[in-house]
Amino acid sequence: MEATLKELETALGHGFSSRELLVRSLTHRSLANQVAQERGKAEAEETEIGTGNNERLEFLGDAVLSLVVAEALYGSHPEWQEGELTQVRARLVSRLHMASVAEAIGLGKHLRLSRGEERSGLRRRSTVLSNTMEAVMGALFLDGGLEPVKAFVRSQVMGETAELLAEELRAGAALGNYKSALQERLQAARAGTPVYRVKSESGPDHKKRFLVEVRLKPDADEPGKPLARGLGSSKKLAEQDAARRALKKLATPEAGARKAAEPDADEEEHAAQ
Repeated sequence: MEATLKELETALGHGFSSRELLVRSLTHRSLANQVAQERGKAEAEETEIGTGNNERLEFLGDAVLSLVVAEALYGSHPEWQEGELTQVRARLVSRLHMASVAEAIGLGKHLRLSRGEERSGLRRRSTVLSNTMEAVMGALFLDGGLEPVKAFVRSQVMGETAELLAEELRAGAALGNYKSALQERLQAARAGTPVYRVKSESGPDHKKRFLVEVRLKPDADEPGKPLARGLGSSKKLAEQDAARRALKKLATPEAGARKAAEPDADEEEHAAQ
Protein backbone atom coordinates (compact mmCIF):
# COMPACT_ATOMS: atom_id res chain seq x y z
CA MET A 1 0.00 0.00 0.00
CA GLU A 2 2.84 2.38 0.82
CA ALA A 3 4.31 2.04 -2.66
CA THR A 4 1.01 2.62 -4.43
CA LEU A 5 0.28 5.71 -2.34
CA LYS A 6 3.70 7.13 -3.20
CA GLU A 7 2.97 6.50 -6.87
CA LEU A 8 -0.28 8.43 -6.60
CA GLU A 9 1.42 11.25 -4.68
CA THR A 10 3.92 11.55 -7.54
CA ALA A 11 1.07 11.83 -10.04
CA LEU A 12 -0.61 14.47 -7.87
CA GLY A 13 2.64 16.37 -7.33
CA HIS A 14 2.18 16.44 -3.54
CA GLY A 15 3.44 14.37 -0.64
CA PHE A 16 0.72 14.09 1.99
CA SER A 17 1.41 14.93 5.62
CA SER A 18 -1.77 13.04 6.51
CA ARG A 19 -1.91 9.75 4.65
CA GLU A 20 -5.28 9.09 6.32
CA LEU A 21 -6.75 11.91 4.25
CA LEU A 22 -5.48 10.41 1.01
CA VAL A 23 -6.68 6.93 1.97
CA ARG A 24 -10.11 8.25 2.87
CA SER A 25 -10.39 10.11 -0.44
CA LEU A 26 -9.88 6.79 -2.24
CA THR A 27 -12.36 4.83 -0.12
CA HIS A 28 -15.72 4.08 -1.72
CA ARG A 29 -18.66 3.76 0.63
CA SER A 30 -19.02 0.08 -0.31
CA LEU A 31 -15.69 -0.75 1.35
CA ALA A 32 -16.43 1.33 4.44
CA ASN A 33 -19.74 -0.51 4.79
CA GLN A 34 -18.06 -3.87 4.26
CA VAL A 35 -15.48 -3.17 6.99
CA ALA A 36 -18.19 -2.05 9.41
CA GLN A 37 -20.27 -5.18 8.77
CA GLU A 38 -17.40 -7.64 9.01
CA ARG A 39 -15.59 -6.25 12.05
CA GLY A 40 -18.27 -4.30 13.84
CA LYS A 41 -18.46 -0.54 14.05
CA ALA A 42 -16.26 -0.14 17.13
CA GLU A 43 -13.39 -2.19 15.69
CA ALA A 44 -13.75 -0.63 12.26
CA GLU A 45 -13.25 2.83 13.71
CA GLU A 46 -9.86 1.70 14.98
CA THR A 47 -8.67 0.54 11.55
CA GLU A 48 -6.88 2.59 8.91
CA ILE A 49 -10.10 2.95 6.93
CA GLY A 50 -12.59 3.24 9.74
CA THR A 51 -16.22 3.68 8.73
CA GLY A 52 -15.43 6.81 6.72
CA ASN A 53 -15.82 7.06 2.97
CA ASN A 54 -14.89 9.77 0.49
CA GLU A 55 -18.29 11.42 0.03
CA ARG A 56 -17.66 14.40 2.34
CA LEU A 57 -14.28 14.98 0.69
CA GLU A 58 -16.00 14.79 -2.70
CA PHE A 59 -18.35 17.60 -1.62
CA LEU A 60 -15.41 19.76 -0.56
CA GLY A 61 -13.29 18.91 -3.60
CA ASP A 62 -16.08 19.87 -5.99
CA ALA A 63 -16.22 23.37 -4.49
CA VAL A 64 -12.42 23.80 -4.35
CA LEU A 65 -12.02 22.59 -7.93
CA SER A 66 -14.65 25.01 -9.20
CA LEU A 67 -12.99 27.92 -7.36
CA VAL A 68 -9.47 27.15 -8.62
CA VAL A 69 -10.59 26.66 -12.24
CA ALA A 70 -12.67 29.86 -12.11
CA GLU A 71 -9.74 31.87 -10.76
CA ALA A 72 -7.38 30.47 -13.41
CA LEU A 73 -9.79 31.26 -16.25
CA TYR A 74 -10.49 34.73 -14.86
CA GLY A 75 -6.79 35.53 -14.82
CA SER A 76 -5.82 33.96 -18.14
CA HIS A 77 -8.72 35.29 -20.24
CA PRO A 78 -9.49 38.93 -19.34
CA GLU A 79 -11.29 39.28 -22.68
CA TRP A 80 -14.01 36.75 -21.77
CA GLN A 81 -17.36 37.76 -20.35
CA GLU A 82 -19.26 35.88 -17.65
CA GLY A 83 -21.05 33.60 -20.10
CA GLU A 84 -17.83 32.47 -21.75
CA LEU A 85 -16.09 31.90 -18.42
CA THR A 86 -19.07 29.89 -17.18
CA GLN A 87 -19.18 27.69 -20.29
CA VAL A 88 -15.52 26.78 -20.19
CA ARG A 89 -15.48 26.21 -16.43
CA ALA A 90 -18.48 23.89 -16.76
CA ARG A 91 -16.63 21.81 -19.35
CA LEU A 92 -13.43 21.64 -17.31
CA VAL A 93 -15.12 20.53 -14.07
CA SER A 94 -17.62 18.22 -15.80
CA ARG A 95 -17.82 14.56 -14.83
CA LEU A 96 -16.69 13.54 -18.30
CA HIS A 97 -13.52 15.63 -18.15
CA MET A 98 -12.69 14.80 -14.53
CA ALA A 99 -13.05 11.10 -15.37
CA SER A 100 -10.54 11.58 -18.21
CA VAL A 101 -8.16 13.34 -15.79
CA ALA A 102 -8.54 10.40 -13.39
CA GLU A 103 -7.76 7.98 -16.22
CA ALA A 104 -4.70 10.01 -17.25
CA ILE A 105 -3.10 9.68 -13.79
CA GLY A 106 -4.17 6.06 -13.30
CA LEU A 107 -6.46 6.84 -10.37
CA GLY A 108 -8.70 3.83 -10.96
CA LYS A 109 -6.19 1.28 -9.70
CA HIS A 110 -5.92 3.15 -6.38
CA LEU A 111 -9.65 3.06 -5.58
CA ARG A 112 -10.58 1.12 -2.45
CA LEU A 113 -13.73 -0.90 -3.13
CA SER A 114 -15.68 -3.72 -1.53
CA ARG A 115 -15.22 -7.21 -2.97
CA GLY A 116 -18.66 -7.08 -4.54
CA GLU A 117 -18.10 -3.78 -6.30
CA GLU A 118 -14.65 -4.90 -7.39
CA ARG A 119 -16.25 -7.80 -9.25
CA SER A 120 -18.92 -5.53 -10.74
CA GLY A 121 -16.36 -3.40 -12.59
CA LEU A 122 -17.11 -0.26 -10.57
CA ARG A 123 -13.41 0.70 -10.69
CA ARG A 124 -13.73 1.61 -14.39
CA ARG A 125 -16.98 3.60 -14.27
CA SER A 126 -16.59 7.23 -15.25
CA THR A 127 -18.94 8.51 -12.52
CA VAL A 128 -16.95 6.79 -9.79
CA LEU A 129 -13.66 8.00 -11.29
CA SER A 130 -14.83 11.61 -11.46
CA ASN A 131 -16.28 11.53 -7.94
CA THR A 132 -13.06 10.06 -6.56
CA MET A 133 -11.01 12.67 -8.39
CA GLU A 134 -13.04 15.38 -6.66
CA ALA A 135 -12.54 13.66 -3.30
CA VAL A 136 -8.79 13.59 -3.89
CA MET A 137 -8.90 17.33 -4.66
CA GLY A 138 -10.64 17.84 -1.31
CA ALA A 139 -7.94 15.85 0.47
CA LEU A 140 -5.23 17.75 -1.39
CA PHE A 141 -6.72 21.05 -0.22
CA LEU A 142 -7.05 19.99 3.42
CA ASP A 143 -3.50 18.65 3.50
CA GLY A 144 -1.66 21.35 1.57
CA GLY A 145 -3.99 24.28 0.98
CA LEU A 146 -4.79 25.82 -2.40
CA GLU A 147 -1.28 25.78 -3.92
CA PRO A 148 -1.00 22.02 -4.64
CA VAL A 149 -4.56 22.07 -5.99
CA LYS A 150 -3.70 24.98 -8.29
CA ALA A 151 -0.56 23.20 -9.53
CA PHE A 152 -2.49 20.02 -10.31
CA VAL A 153 -5.31 21.92 -11.99
CA ARG A 154 -2.87 23.83 -14.22
CA SER A 155 -1.08 20.68 -15.37
CA GLN A 156 -3.85 18.09 -15.53
CA VAL A 157 -7.32 19.67 -15.45
CA MET A 158 -6.67 22.68 -17.67
CA GLY A 159 -3.52 22.26 -19.77
CA GLU A 160 -4.23 21.44 -23.39
CA THR A 161 -7.95 20.99 -22.74
CA ALA A 162 -8.39 24.64 -21.76
CA GLU A 163 -6.51 25.69 -24.89
CA LEU A 164 -8.71 23.51 -27.10
CA LEU A 165 -11.84 24.97 -25.52
CA ALA A 166 -10.52 28.52 -25.91
CA GLU A 167 -9.77 27.86 -29.57
CA GLU A 168 -13.26 26.47 -30.13
CA LEU A 169 -14.78 29.48 -28.41
CA ARG A 170 -12.83 31.83 -30.67
CA ALA A 171 -13.98 29.84 -33.71
CA GLY A 172 -17.60 29.91 -32.57
CA ALA A 173 -17.79 26.12 -32.31
CA ALA A 174 -19.77 24.13 -29.76
CA LEU A 175 -17.42 23.65 -26.82
CA GLY A 176 -15.76 20.26 -26.60
CA ASN A 177 -17.37 18.97 -29.78
CA TYR A 178 -14.62 18.66 -32.39
CA LYS A 179 -15.54 15.00 -32.81
CA SER A 180 -19.23 15.84 -33.20
CA ALA A 181 -18.42 18.68 -35.60
CA LEU A 182 -16.30 16.37 -37.75
CA GLN A 183 -18.97 13.69 -37.83
CA GLU A 184 -21.67 16.21 -38.77
CA ARG A 185 -19.50 17.65 -41.53
CA LEU A 186 -18.76 14.24 -43.04
CA GLN A 187 -22.38 13.13 -42.77
CA ALA A 188 -23.58 16.31 -44.47
CA ALA A 189 -21.17 15.61 -47.34
CA ARG A 190 -22.19 11.91 -47.37
CA ALA A 191 -18.47 11.13 -47.19
CA GLY A 192 -18.47 8.41 -44.56
CA THR A 193 -17.83 7.92 -40.86
CA PRO A 194 -14.83 9.02 -38.79
CA VAL A 195 -13.14 6.14 -36.97
CA TYR A 196 -10.50 6.63 -34.25
CA ARG A 197 -7.60 4.31 -33.46
CA VAL A 198 -4.76 4.58 -30.94
CA LYS A 199 -1.48 4.39 -32.86
CA SER A 200 0.86 4.55 -29.87
CA GLU A 201 1.22 5.56 -26.24
CA SER A 202 4.26 6.64 -24.30
CA GLY A 203 5.34 7.93 -20.92
CA PRO A 204 4.77 6.73 -17.32
CA ASP A 205 1.27 6.02 -16.02
CA HIS A 206 0.89 9.45 -14.44
CA LYS A 207 2.07 11.29 -17.58
CA LYS A 208 0.84 9.29 -20.57
CA ARG A 209 0.87 10.61 -24.14
CA PHE A 210 -1.47 9.06 -26.69
CA LEU A 211 -1.20 9.29 -30.47
CA VAL A 212 -4.58 8.73 -32.16
CA GLU A 213 -5.42 8.56 -35.86
CA VAL A 214 -8.82 9.40 -37.32
CA ARG A 215 -9.77 7.71 -40.59
CA LEU A 216 -12.63 8.29 -43.00
CA LYS A 217 -14.51 5.05 -43.68
CA PRO A 218 -16.92 5.19 -46.66
CA ASP A 219 -18.34 1.82 -45.57
CA ALA A 220 -17.69 -0.88 -43.00
CA ASP A 221 -15.69 -3.13 -45.34
CA GLU A 222 -13.04 -0.56 -46.30
CA PRO A 223 -9.91 0.29 -44.26
CA GLY A 224 -10.58 4.01 -44.59
CA LYS A 225 -8.54 7.02 -45.60
CA PRO A 226 -6.31 8.68 -42.95
CA LEU A 227 -7.50 12.21 -42.16
CA ALA A 228 -5.27 13.35 -39.29
CA ARG A 229 -3.48 12.35 -36.11
CA GLY A 230 -3.75 13.95 -32.69
CA LEU A 231 -1.92 13.95 -29.39
CA GLY A 232 -3.23 14.09 -25.83
CA SER A 233 -2.69 13.04 -22.24
CA SER A 234 -5.72 10.74 -22.54
CA LYS A 235 -7.36 8.86 -25.41
CA LYS A 236 -10.33 11.25 -25.35
CA LEU A 237 -8.12 14.33 -25.62
CA ALA A 238 -6.05 12.77 -28.41
CA GLU A 239 -9.26 11.95 -30.32
CA GLN A 240 -10.46 15.54 -29.93
CA ASP A 241 -7.10 16.81 -31.17
CA ALA A 242 -7.21 14.46 -34.18
CA ALA A 243 -10.74 15.64 -35.02
CA ARG A 244 -9.64 19.28 -34.69
CA ARG A 245 -6.73 18.72 -37.08
CA ALA A 246 -9.00 16.88 -39.52
CA LEU A 247 -11.51 19.75 -39.53
CA LYS A 248 -8.71 22.22 -40.16
CA LYS A 249 -7.42 20.22 -43.12
CA LEU A 250 -10.90 19.78 -44.58
CA ALA A 251 -11.45 23.53 -44.31
CA THR A 252 -8.26 24.21 -46.29
CA PRO A 253 -8.94 24.14 -50.05
CA GLU A 254 -5.34 23.18 -50.81
CA ALA A 255 -5.29 20.39 -48.23
CA GLY A 256 -5.16 17.69 -50.85
CA ALA A 257 -2.50 19.41 -52.92
CA ARG A 258 0.02 20.29 -50.25
CA LYS A 259 0.83 19.54 -46.62
CA ALA A 260 -1.12 21.63 -44.13
CA ALA A 261 0.83 24.39 -42.42
CA GLU A 262 0.13 22.87 -38.98
CA PRO A 263 2.75 20.26 -37.98
CA ASP A 264 1.59 16.66 -38.10
CA ALA A 265 1.07 15.03 -34.70
CA ASP A 266 3.73 12.43 -35.52
CA GLU A 267 6.27 15.21 -36.02
CA GLU A 268 5.27 16.91 -32.78
CA GLU A 269 5.55 13.64 -30.87
CA HIS A 270 8.99 12.98 -32.30
CA ALA A 271 10.15 16.50 -31.43
CA ALA A 272 8.89 16.13 -27.85
CA GLN A 273 10.90 12.94 -27.25
